[in-house]
Amino acid sequence: MGSLLSGCERGLSGDAEFATFPKNPDVFIDGFSSGLEYRPFAGSKFTAFTVDNQTKYAGSAAMRFDIPNVGDPNGAFAGAIFPDMGGRDLSGYDALTFWAKASQGATINEIGFGNDFGENKYLVTLNNMRIGTAWTQYTIPIPDPSKLTYEKGLFWYAEGPEGGNGYTIWIDEVKFEKLGTVAQPRPSILNGEDKTEQTFIGVSTTLTGLTQTFNLSSGQDVTVAAAPSYFTFSSTDVDVAQVNENGVVSIVGTGTATITAVLNGVKAKGSLTIESLGTFQNAPTPPARNAADVISVFSDAYTNIPVDFYNGYFAPFQTTLGGADLTINGDNLIQYTNLNFVATEFKNPTINVSSMTHLHVDIQIRESIDPGDFISIELGDFGANGAFGGGDDSSARVQFTSGSLSSNQWISLDIPLSSFVMASKANLAQIFFISDATISTILVDNMYFYK
Repeated sequence: MGSLLSGCERGLSGDAEFATFPKNPDVFIDGFSSGLEYRPFAGSKFTAFTVDNQTKYAGSAAMRFDIPNVGDPNGAFAGAIFPDMGGRDLSGYDALTFWAKASQGATINEIGFGNDFGENKYLVTLNNMRIGTAWTQYTIPIPDPSKLTYEKGLFWYAEGPEGGNGYTIWIDEVKFEKLGTVAQPRPSILNGEDKTEQTFIGVSTTLTGLTQTFNLSSGQDVTVAAAPSYFTFSSTDVDVAQVNENGVVSIVGTGTATITAVLNGVKAKGSLTIESLGTFQNAPTPPARNAADVISVFSDAYTNIPVDFYNGYFAPFQTTLGGADLTINGDNLIQYTNLNFVATEFKNPTINVSSMTHLHVDIQIRESIDPGDFISIELGDFGANGAFGGGDDSSARVQFTSGSLSSNQWISLDIPLSSFVMASKANLAQIFFISDATISTILVDNMYFYK
C-alpha cells in the first residue's frame, strides 16, 4: 500500500492558480455589502445599531448608532464589528473612508478595521475621533496595504456615553479606496521614544505604542494604532533578546541588545535597549504555614486577599510608577520605579490582623545605596467604620536606614506588629512603601501577615 500511495503523488503544475478573495471595497453603501455581518461586543447594547432611511449622507440609508446613557440596563456602551468571514483582498486600497455626523459634538473612543473576533492580526484603530453635527468625511489609512490579501474585519467601533449621557452617531458611504494621496508614512514604536530597560533572563515584555502616521491631501496628519503584524521587528543581538512578530521581546541571555522596527520599508521611530543582568534570583520561598496563621496580601505561596490596587497614584504628590506587573520565571513580582511613596490598598473588605504577630515582606533594591537612603513601611487602619476619614483612622511606620539595606539582593523583613504603634489593627486597609525619593527602584514579593 505504501508504494501505491507514493506512486500517486503529484507536484504542482506551473499553471496552477491559487484561490483569491473578492476585492469588493464596499462596506455599507445604502446597506450591507455582500457577506457582511453585524456582531456586537459582549456587554454592549445589542440594539444600538439600526439602518436609518431618513438621516443619511447620500443614497437611501445610513448606519445609525444610538449610544446608551450611563446605567442603561441593556448595555454600558455601543460597540460591534462588521466582518466578512469569507475574507476579502484589500491590498489594492490605501484607506478606509466614510462620512459621519452626530447629534452633538463628541469624541468616538475607537473606530477602525481589522477586528474579526479572532486573531485581529492587522487591527487598525483611530482613537478619540472628534465628530460634530455636520456631515464630515473621515479617512483611516492602511499602514501597509500589501498585508491585507485576506482580511475579514472590515469595520468596527466602540463608544460610551459622553458626560453620562447617550447620543446618536450616523455613518454612511463606508468603503475602502485607493486615494493615492496617503503620504509621508511615519511609523513609531514605544510612541517614538528611545527607552532603556534593565531586566533578566526569562522575562518577556510586549512592545507598546505601535502607531503609523500619514499625511492626507487636506494637509492633516492622521495617526492610527497599528497591530504588531504590520511591523518587522529586529534585535541587534538575538543571543540576548529575541522579538517575535507579535512584538513580544524575550530575554534569553546576558548583555545588551536594541530592538527596532520597520513598517513597509520605513524605519520606525523609537527603540528599546535591553540591558539583561543575567539570571534572576527569586525571592526566598515562604515557609509552609497553616492557612489560619497567614493573611497574604501578595504572594504566590498563599491565597491572597482581594486587593483594590498596588499603586494608588496619589496625584499630584506621588511619582511612583509600576505595580504588580512583573513575572520572572513564573514568579509574580511587584516592581516600583521613581519611588517616593506608594500604597497597596485592600478596603473591600479591610482585614483584621489583631491576632497576627508579624508582617513579612521581601524587597530588593535595584540601585546603589547611599548614606541617608531609607525605606519606610507604613500600615494604615480605617477604623471601626471601615472607610477612609471619619476621625477614627490610624497609622504607624517602621523605618529601615541605609545601614540595614543592601543592593541587588533580597532582603527578608519580619517586622513585629508591635513595632507599629497605632490605635487599631482590626480594619487594616493599606501598606505603604516610602523612600522620599532617596531610593528609586525596588522589587517586592511575599507580603503577608502571620502568627
